[in-house]
Amino acid sequence: MDLSDYRREYTKGGLRRKNLSDNPFEQFEKWFIQADKAGIQDASAMSLATVSAQGKPSLRTVLLKTFDEKGFVFFTNYSSQKSQEIAENANVALLFPWTDLERQIEITGTAEKVSTAESLKYFLSRPKGSQLGAWASNQSSPIPSRSLLESQLEKMKAKFHSGEIPLPDFWGGYRVVPEKIEFWQGGAARIHDRFEYQRVGDAWSIERLQP
Repeated sequence: MDLSDYRREYTKGGLRRKNLSDNPFEQFEKWFIQADKAGIQDASAMSLATVSAQGKPSLRTVLLKTFDEKGFVFFTNYSSQKSQEIAENANVALLFPWTDLERQIEITGTAEKVSTAESLKYFLSRPKGSQLGAWASNQSSPIPSRSLLESQLEKMKAKFHSGEIPLPDFWGGYRVVPEKIEFWQGGAARIHDRFEYQRVGDAWSIERLQP
């Protein structure tokens, strides 16, 4: 299938240095609010790239659950493939592909586990079904059938039929501590606007990148 003519122009607007915040987290929040107000479905969805100790990359979509000047937080099973690769190589990348706005944000940095208290606070805020799902699935491990997975879920429902569901010791959050954050705005004739924030000690430098 030839997709060489499958294209469109990016014409929704440019990005200038004078319009950027000096703080990348403030700029991220500004763009996130705009994406949400624009009706971007799953605006908090981000691609997470990890690399194994053997140098093999893998990619999947996770949900951003909180962010501040310390970094960007998501939650997962600590025995999953992504967690195993983070344990081997903490360098990761995130991508928010807000293509309806002709925008994307790329974040590179290192992933570290959040505190148990942070994981518990979020876990208790989840719907009961999601809490049970965390207990039922040995994420990334093979399973012969969906019926067996459903059976595991039923066992967890019976086990935790009353009272609060406890935080699994194999489940929790990661914080991606950024070293670089790039804001990309599509431009006509593929002359896109790209600005990269790079951590310099406790501050951030900003430079324009060629498209």
